[in-house]
Amino acid sequence: MSSDIILETRGLVKEFKGFVAVSDVNLQIRRGTIHALIGPNGAGKTTCFNLLTKFLEPTRGQILFDGQDITREKPAQIAKRGVVRSFQISSTFPHMSVLKNVRVALQQKLGTEFHFWKKEETLKQLDERCLELLGFVGLAEFAHLEAIELPYGRKRALEIATTLAMDPQLMLLDEPTQGMGLEDVEMVTQLIKKVAANRTVLMVEHNMGVVGNIADTITVLQFGQVIAEGPYSEVSRNPQVLEAYMGSADETL
Repeated sequence: MSSDIILETRGLVKEFKGFVAVSDVNLQIRRGTIHALIGPNGAGKTTCFNLLTKFLEPTRGQILFDGQDITREKPAQIAKRGVVRSFQISSTFPHMSVLKNVRVALQQKLGTEFHFWKKEETLKQLDERCLELLGFVGLAEFAHLEAIELPYGRKRALEIATTLAMDPQLMLLDEPTQGMGLEDVEMVTQLIKKVAANRTVLMVEHNMGVVGNIADTITVLQFGQVIAEGPYSEVSRNPQVLEAYMGSADETL
């Protein structure tokens, strides 16, 4: 496995009672890049994510992270290695302040998340790092608001901040701009680019404008199989991809 490949799958298969949701998927995610996993509904994208973060066990195949076989590891072991899935692992607490949401994530990294008997004053040593992370995602001015008060797009930014608190090497973003208006899409897109400057991002995304703007490599799935891979300029002209999305190879993405 090349040192510039941070995550690799080899012949990854997931079957559900005879239905093949993921079929012989071979991925190579290069370190320091944004890699997008796209495809029409039912293509197997979310199943792939669940396999990579070990919420599902593969039927066959291998998953390697940093050259190590992690196929049989548990989700907590995967997270400790630095593979963190945003919007799943890093769920927010709506009636807790924005700052305290990030503090909880930092406690997880320190292994003190279950020290409920500790006085709050002892946790304030984490606040400086919390504010750094909130500043990074543009939320420092909202630190003392309850998370439920944040607009939708900024809630996604908070989820990214809590994920960053886990100090991930590889961030998996599942539909980061889903349900957003144009302004929030642009904000979160720019935030993903900023996050990716120092780490690797693997994302599932339906918004082709976002994918075309920020992804270095795109893998296209259909019926659980990879039908195309490459930069947006190539993938967007691929006849199989156009057929999968538009029903006709004469259309354009």
